[in-house]
Amino acid sequence: MSKITFRIIGLLTILLFIGKLEAQPKVGDTFPYWSEGYLDIHHINTGKGECAFFILPDGTTMLVDAGATAQAKPRVTDPKPNGSRTPGEWISRYILHFMQNQPDKKLDYVILTHFHDDHIGELYPGLKKSPSGNYTLTGITEVAENISIGKLIDRNWPDYNWPAPPTDEYVKNYIQFVKWNVGHKKFQAEQFRVGVNNQFPLIHHPEKYPDFGIRNIAANGHVWTGTGNNERNYFPPIESLSPSEYPSENKCSIAFRLSYGKFDYYNGGDLTTGAPGTWQDIETPVGWVTGPLDVCLADHHAYRDAMGVPFLQAVRPRVIIMQIWSPSQPDNNVLSRMLSTETYPGPRDIFATNIMDATRVVIGSRINQLKSQQGHIVVRVNPGGESYTIYILDDSEENFRIKAVHGPYNCN
Repeated sequence: MSKITFRIIGLLTILLFIGKLEAQPKVGDTFPYWSEGYLDIHHINTGKGECAFFILPDGTTMLVDAGATAQAKPRVTDPKPNGSRTPGEWISRYILHFMQNQPDKKLDYVILTHFHDDHIGELYPGLKKSPSGNYTLTGITEVAENISIGKLIDRNWPDYNWPAPPTDEYVKNYIQFVKWNVGHKKFQAEQFRVGVNNQFPLIHHPEKYPDFGIRNIAANGHVWTGTGNNERNYFPPIESLSPSEYPSENKCSIAFRLSYGKFDYYNGGDLTTGAPGTWQDIETPVGWVTGPLDVCLADHHAYRDAMGVPFLQAVRPRVIIMQIWSPSQPDNNVLSRMLSTETYPGPRDIFATNIMDATRVVIGSRINQLKSQQGHIVVRVNPGGESYTIYILDDSEENFRIKAVHGPYNCN
């Protein structure tokens, strides 16, 4: 081969490399739409609760929680982008924007980790009624009014009576929403099945992505054993407890691990710790079977009763994402142990959707160790699951502009 040919090949290689660099999203760009083979996880910040939107490698879509708390500042942060719309409306608009290149504007799966207002939607004055069903539009019920759902999964379908029938009106509203839509064949509903890895199959081209899967780790005190589809109940028989001793709603949360190639991601709703060795500490056995993670969504918004040392030592995440809306989140001690290499060795980057001024006062300079303190947090996993990048998007308006780029990170 001649020197000229070598030079041409070298030049083409350099041009191709430069082209790839230029194609990478950068600060100031509008975040680009998903394309096949990528896995996108959008942690949507409304300032009023938790919400994560997934576009899986073949285009299957999934939503995990859609909260809408009615609490006002200073108890919670300001609404994002602003208060002109409800959280359910903002979430819907965000999702529909990133579905623009999808043939079907549909949520194939919706998971509700547990029945708290910052995860499913609270009732408060001024909300609209559904034009068809006998329920109010808030949080997930409002998202479903704007975007069709294929299948909804929660911890307690169809009876909604464990450990006791609900008393909160917003939970009753949610149940009415589910039963009306199932009864009118608008979507299907299922109870989350602990231990299995086939409840959330890819819908469009599963044969292309055999290394993608979602393992159902925990719900209602039942935790996967790590072997086959077997699970174990960590809670005592409900009949042995008085109503005041029943497991809290947080402890009943759904937890799952999503895997794509070498990439592993965890969401455990509002699971909490407790006295070591007791059934109250449901977070620790969940960590044992979940194992090491690339990205971990902080349990219970990194509040004081979550992200315990045994859990962190078991999952050892490279990246921790905190969906935060209150001045008590993250707790000072929790942030200390998440940052400490005495808890587990190696580097780690921590991101938050909101950090309030009151939180900065309490925590002090340590808060500056966070990689981001405000914005939508997007995880984009490259095809094959070998690496991923974290993007922080502007949440002050609907421009979807990239504020910061972190990575790429190599998967474990």
